[in-house]
Amino acid sequence: MKPAVIVFPASNCDRDAAVAIEKICGVKPQMIWHGDSTLPDLDLIVIPGGFAFGDYLRCGAMAARSPVMREVVDRANRGTPVLGICNGFQVLTEAGLLPGALMMNAHLKFVCKDVALTVESNESVFTNRYRAGEIVTYTVAHHEGNYFTDDATLARIEQNGQVAFRYVNNPNGARNDIAGIFNEKRNVLGLMPHPERMIESDLGGADGARMFESLVASL
Repeated sequence: MKPAVIVFPASNCDRDAAVAIEKICGVKPQMIWHGDSTLPDLDLIVIPGGFAFGDYLRCGAMAARSPVMREVVDRANRGTPVLGICNGFQVLTEAGLLPGALMMNAHLKFVCKDVALTVESNESVFTNRYRAGEIVTYTVAHHEGNYFTDDATLARIEQNGQVAFRYVNNPNGARNDIAGIFNEKRNVLGLMPHPERMIESDLGGADGARMFESLVASL
């Protein structure tokens, strides 16, 4: 397995993602600076949470235009799995790898708490260690996690089975309670909750560990 974590100015969950990958997958990921314009041979790219570029202009908008993102988009289009967590999900939508946008939470407040999620699909490299319909617990921590897209795109996402996770009790107003989505090929996943913060009981739960176990089983 050859994983990497992309690091932007003000990323603050890059170390969490690296620790989770090394602990579950048994290999230390390469940390790639956003200004790099090339990537080594990789079979997993993780875009972590945080506040890339201080979330100025719009969450993920500036990060999506970093030099490294041209290569990330190219690798994703050629089939390399790409996982975007929280701010990483915002970056992926801004980069055009996932449809829709993440808007300010409907109640206009930052939300940080554990949330229950329904696993909508286990047919992906990210979710094959879950059961479809299973309820799991992850942590959310965001101010702009309100997933929005137009009616036609929303209908297409639902029809294609691209919803990966759905909130049991929607914390931010996301359309159709969507917490995470795949691209059409299912090699790109973006989600607002943090699986890397739920990898062992000492952290409050281990449901997130199975996402990394899924990747180990697939890559």
